[in-house]
Amino acid sequence: MNQQNRLLDGIRIIDLSRILAGPYCTMMLGDLGADVIKIERPGQGDDTRTWGPPYTKSGQSAYFLSTNRNKRSMTLNLKSEKGLAILKELIRQGDVLIENFRAGTMAGWGLDEAALQQLRPDLIYATITGFGYEGPYRDKVGYDFMIQAMGGVMSVTGPPDREPIRAGIAMADIATGMFASSAILAALFQRERTGQGQRIDMALLDSQLALMTYVASNYLVSGELSERYGNAHPNIVPYQEFRAADGYFAFAAANDHQWRKFCTAVDQPDWATDERFATNPARVKNREQVVAMLREMFITQPIAHWMALCDEIGVPVAPINNIAQTLADPQIRARQMQIEVEDERNGRIPLLTSPLKIPTAPTDVRLPPPYLGQHTDDILQEMLGYSPNQIVALREEGVV
Repeated sequence: MNQQNRLLDGIRIIDLSRILAGPYCTMMLGDLGADVIKIERPGQGDDTRTWGPPYTKSGQSAYFLSTNRNKRSMTLNLKSEKGLAILKELIRQGDVLIENFRAGTMAGWGLDEAALQQLRPDLIYATITGFGYEGPYRDKVGYDFMIQAMGGVMSVTGPPDREPIRAGIAMADIATGMFASSAILAALFQRERTGQGQRIDMALLDSQLALMTYVASNYLVSGELSERYGNAHPNIVPYQEFRAADGYFAFAAANDHQWRKFCTAVDQPDWATDERFATNPARVKNREQVVAMLREMFITQPIAHWMALCDEIGVPVAPINNIAQTLADPQIRARQMQIEVEDERNGRIPLLTSPLKIPTAPTDVRLPPPYLGQHTDDILQEMLGYSPNQIVALREEGVV
């Protein structure tokens, strides 16, 4: 691809983040063409490098691979004076600095917001923490599981007769990464117009609450708490999983028009006119009876039958896939969501690619997820003008 077509070509990200939320954010920016310099602890690196199995044959964890494409890795000991001095030099040449240390960690190193502004007045400085830089929980550690618990999502996830259940992915982390990337892009746009930097304070708990959207709105409007409905929807019936003769599938007649079309197609016109079922508010009120009727009907035919029928009349329906089935789906393949990239130690490694489809400036995978410190020498020479002998000395001193 022509570099000029990459939307963030020329933007440099100094990435001090690790684990998931921060790396997911910077990966999205890297996909758009930014030069992401991932700074890691010498000898250890991002914690997720060891989160496995599974690993590639060269020992890279699948977890690490999932959020670190399009980055260069540099090792740097930030507990040493020389390491901090090098970091300052990098910041002077960076457009964005992102970190997810505990609140105040950077200030403890003499790199609070004011100091960073002195290094580069138009710097965009983004932090990701569990609870943000304000409030009584500022200094608490916030892991995704705890944030899902505190942020309300577990109270509405899972069957009503079971314990509360977290989402099967680290939803709070990933959402915070996405929100952070949006904030950084907005800040970059504003800087183009005004030349001003920005301070961005992202919190996992804020992001998780933001994802509650209509559940939170339901409570704010009614004062009533949402129940747990399993896969069902609190405001729409029918909208959940059902069992066919050969397995489960997802079905949603999300409005009255779709409901009437479905009732006609399955030769149940009375369901569409019965006052108990004719409108969505009535179906929500009579949820148990509607679901029971559908369960009795759906079990009589295989999934393929119901898929064909619903597709023909335009009523939403879907198989409940595992990840292997999802990756094999022709739609996923058509959208080129899985690719293989060249890797110097593994040959080729499979990765997901960016969901950002921008035909006029497509994303691409320029760099496979890096090995620890793979680009340290290149960055020191290219950006800071260090000689090979100077780099050897830094390595002997444990600075890089």
